[in-house]
Amino acid sequence: QVQLVESGGGLVQAGDSLRLSCAASGGTLSSYAMAWFRQAPGKEREFVSTISWSGSRTLYADSVKGRFTISRDNAKNMVYLEMNSLEPEDTAVYYCAARPAIVLVRDERLYDYWGKGTQVTVSS
Repeated sequence: QVQLVESGGGLVQAGDSLRLSCAASGGTLSSYAMAWFRQAPGKEREFVSTISWSGSRTLYADSVKGRFTISRDNAKNMVYLEMNSLEPEDTAVYYCAARPAIVLVRDERLYDYWGKGTQVTVSS
């Protein structure tokens, strides 16, 4: 059973940067595609980014493309989300997710493991 714990959230101003981390335990992270999702107040959870087990392939939501970068360190069982040029619209709870698969997908229903989330608040 893979367990995921997010950290790094906080309150920042528009234009600032944040780096989220996701620590995995209970499994070999290198076997999993990893992803970040987010849920803003009053909205459904949405896809942010995903990365292949090797780190060679990534996908991004159009809303974050060019501003966010996903990466991973399999030796440390860690996944990261570097967020730059943050906007108030990025305010949400950010979740880390994992699925034991090669194909990258945006559908949250296809992810097997989830963290509890970390809050990111961007003030204008």
